[in-house]
Amino acid sequence: MRRPRAAAVAPLLLLLGAPLSVSLSVSLSWQPAGAGEVAPPQEIVAGHVLRPLPLAGRHVVVDPGHQLGNARFPAETARLVEAGGFRKACNTSGTATDAGYPEATFTWEVSRRLAERLRRAGATVTLTRDGDSADRWGPCVDERGTAGNAEGADLKVSVHGDGSYAAGAHGFHVIAGDEASLRVAEVVRGALQDAGFAPATYVAGGDGLDLRTDLATLNLSAMPAVLVELGNMRDAGDAAVMTSPAGQERFASALASGVRRWLR
Repeated sequence: MRRPRAAAVAPLLLLLGAPLSVSLSVSLSWQPAGAGEVAPPQEIVAGHVLRPLPLAGRHVVVDPGHQLGNARFPAETARLVEAGGFRKACNTSGTATDAGYPEATFTWEVSRRLAERLRRAGATVTLTRDGDSADRWGPCVDERGTAGNAEGADLKVSVHGDGSYAAGAHGFHVIAGDEASLRVAEVVRGALQDAGFAPATYVAGGDGLDLRTDLATLNLSAMPAVLVELGNMRDAGDAAVMTSPAGQERFASALASGVRRWLR
């Protein structure tokens, strides 16, 4: 009598509850939907649906502040653009640590890690720039502010680092442009605190929240939007965390947690 193949036995063993030593692969897949519908991505194990991905169907814009080459293109970045009822410079070079590590590189490293985490959770992610290059500049703040508007994105997170020279200035703060986005800022602040990051000691009253109407990235967003200053790059303690891959992973994980809390 011929022995059945392992591929045919495995489903039967699963049904009978028998132990199975065959390794099972995990993958992300699109499941069949009804007419005119698109099914959300789901986690699949051996052909069985475990759960929908938590951010399936959501669209998040991640804005890595500045660009590494901005300082090399002063005419382009000084050009005035719409900022929400007024005009301001297209962009700036950003700040840096005392050792010269650029804010643009920090924001890119955190943002790409954040985007990866959000995509693994099922979200569509738009990055406002696709790299960190000394040979490139921009995009301008009006482009950053309007990114995702036409597509009906759900949330925008703009990633930055501060550069205060105030004595003892350290910690993060989250900026909103209006009261509706301030509620998002509160959620993101909570996620950063839960990850062990301390609110800023030198701005926003010490509670880690700020409301500003002078930032085009927030003013021009049709969706809730926040700008996070993740630390003071001129503070030695903050700089040590902000320039390390482990610290950048911590920031990305905390921000991803905040996004998931808001969009759940």
